[in-house]
Amino acid sequence: MSQEMYFSRMQELLKDEYNAYIESLSKPLYRGMRINLKKAELNEFDYLDNPSQFCKESYYVDKPLGNHPFHICGCFYLQEPSASSAVEILDVQEDDYVLDLCAAPGGKSTQIASHLKSGYLVSNEIDAKRAQILLSNIERMGVKNVAVTNTSVDKLTKVFDACFDKILVDAPCSGEGMIKKHDIALNNWSIENIELCATRQKEILEHAYSMLKPGGTLVYSTCTYALEEDEDVVLDFLEKHEDMVLMDPEVSWGRKGLKDLNVRRIFPMDGGEGHFIAKFKKQSGVAGKLPVLKSKKIDNVTQKFLKEQLNTLPNYYYIDKDRVYGMDVPFVDFKKIKVLRQGVYLGDVIKNRFEPCHSFYMVADFDYKRKVDVTLEEMDLFMHGEVLQKECEKGYVAVCFKGHPFGFGKSDGKQIKNKIPKGLRLLPNSRVNID
Repeated sequence: MSQEMYFSRMQELLKDEYNAYIESLSKPLYRGMRINLKKAELNEFDYLDNPSQFCKESYYVDKPLGNHPFHICGCFYLQEPSASSAVEILDVQEDDYVLDLCAAPGGKSTQIASHLKSGYLVSNEIDAKRAQILLSNIERMGVKNVAVTNTSVDKLTKVFDACFDKILVDAPCSGEGMIKKHDIALNNWSIENIELCATRQKEILEHAYSMLKPGGTLVYSTCTYALEEDEDVVLDFLEKHEDMVLMDPEVSWGRKGLKDLNVRRIFPMDGGEGHFIAKFKKQSGVAGKLPVLKSKKIDNVTQKFLKEQLNTLPNYYYIDKDRVYGMDVPFVDFKKIKVLRQGVYLGDVIKNRFEPCHSFYMVADFDYKRKVDVTLEEMDLFMHGEVLQKECEKGYVAVCFKGHPFGFGKSDGKQIKNKIPKGLRLLPNSRVNID
């Protein structure tokens, strides 16, 4: 019964294009990848001949690329093409302070971060397991000026009053855009779930509103087609906040929204699996300030190590017991909010020596002095935990493929001992694959 009701609703929604939608469900899923331009250049990818319309750095692909060496290096993110549309409309500038409220698994957060230079990103996820996945993708993509938090939005609101230039709410939804990908999305579909999601979305937007600066931009997006979760949520939000204006998304892809609203809808026949995006601007209010922590002074051991490894050091540091973190903007005081990571986890001071960690050697903006380039075969060996028989300078060294670091090791001059964490190594039957 639920499936019949779903398709009946879609027929009413799409009218003359309903048959095109039904036909699209039998076609292969759209696959995409988004280049991390902080780590790679487009000319390094000679097989990308089908650019996506939704994002300048995004392309359609026709094969799995999870074990591609550049994916391991964090040079690109595998992302369904239309999923990149919301951040494109958010129009992030290099000095923006941005909040991604519902961030896992990290596609949109890493897309936001690729536009930041002197800006800062707070990437939040309420689900603990999904927050760990988010953190893993943030590290692989080499994001530096970021905090990954694991909390509810109401707790964030208590700390950050009108503090952010840009906020993305890619809200939890009924997932009608996932029906083509996951049978469970159709089998579990119900009007009750749509209504539950709409209520939750309205609550999240209320908290987002209070954390947005006057003059700031808020983008609300879902991967559902349900009117109750899309246009109806937008209208409810506008009714509650007269100082919020619905902005022109200024894009040509997709299609206009319903109820005469200037929003964007994407269906499978539009080149993506499904998305809804609305853009708002806040016109009044008083801007708040992010509460910041005083930068800690690093000890001589840490400073010596960093100067040996990097041409340019981070501007700010935070020290938690023996752990040292760094980034280029001041560290934020999150009070009692659970923070999984803020800045780059550089390493630990242990018995008067500095022990670096994997995340230190994945940062897109770091200019490493000590690095060694390896072949595809050597990368495969190293990703399986093997020691490399390779001459290089003694000490810790960034291990790279075509100039892109993917981990580190410690050299005695003739061989490089593997320091890639066991949880990030490839399984025995997996291989680094460039084809």
